[in-house]
Amino acid sequence: MDEDAASSSLRAGNAIISDCSRGQVTKMKTAVLLLSCPGMLARQGVVAAISNFITAHHGGILHSDDHPDNGQGLFFSRLEWDLEGFDLPIAEFETHFHHVADRFLMKYRLVLSDHRPRVAILVSNYDHCLADLLYRHHNDELACEIPLICSNHTNAERLADFYKVPFLAVVGKEKAETEREILSALRQHDVDLIVLARYMQILSPEFVKQFECRILNIHHSFLPAFVGAKPYHQAFERGVKLIGATSHYVTSDLDEGPIVEQDVVRISHRDRIADLIQKGRDLERVVLSRAVRWHLENRVLICGNRTVVFN
Repeated sequence: MDEDAASSSLRAGNAIISDCSRGQVTKMKTAVLLLSCPGMLARQGVVAAISNFITAHHGGILHSDDHPDNGQGLFFSRLEWDLEGFDLPIAEFETHFHHVADRFLMKYRLVLSDHRPRVAILVSNYDHCLADLLYRHHNDELACEIPLICSNHTNAERLADFYKVPFLAVVGKEKAETEREILSALRQHDVDLIVLARYMQILSPEFVKQFECRILNIHHSFLPAFVGAKPYHQAFERGVKLIGATSHYVTSDLDEGPIVEQDVVRISHRDRIADLIQKGRDLERVVLSRAVRWHLENRVLICGNRTVVFN
């Protein structure tokens, strides 16, 4: 796999996400640098070069996490530093940093801690993941704005009203028309990330392409063992001892996108179908919220069909 393919989550042109005034979650204003480069070049001192650049401009380094992927011949890194005292204007960062990036053939992106991405949530009948995300957002656990909830049912409208989030119900329409209406709303609200909180519709490749690496999904971890309707009933009949949940980025290949987070829980012979469903939903809540939080905190890099998660 070449450098460009493995760095699909690092925006071309080394784009900098500029400072914004949507709100601030942390008291300390920081910057996060996410990068990948060829592993052979990384051994020539990429970590030292970046650290020296930051400290030369009086930035206080808070965290530095590295991962050499020897199988792919790539090096990944996440570095965060305190901007208090940092004497280089963020708008000029790329101009001054390019000689370091060019030396190591680096793909990178720079994000500020007070940048709050705009997240749209898509949901169907089951609203447990939606309720969890809205509660966590309300309690400042998720550093984002939620300007829109879309659904192909009306069940979730009460939750949207409670948390004062605009709600769009697209009910009883053809798939193409539904997607056009949702895409129009997403553009209107300037959405950065889409979260499928048990949205039980398959998105078209054209839809997915417009939000590449920016759609997170959650599903039970029975796939492909128990496909179709009532997977928990199928698992109960097979007497499974573990059930799980998986959160991944959505690609045009159904349920095969890069995995961000997974978890499992044990099942006892005493557990009935209702117990499996409850345990599964509990897992779905926590696994999805972790994946969303790590994405928002810029801890995820995509390497082909895999992810590097700095947590």
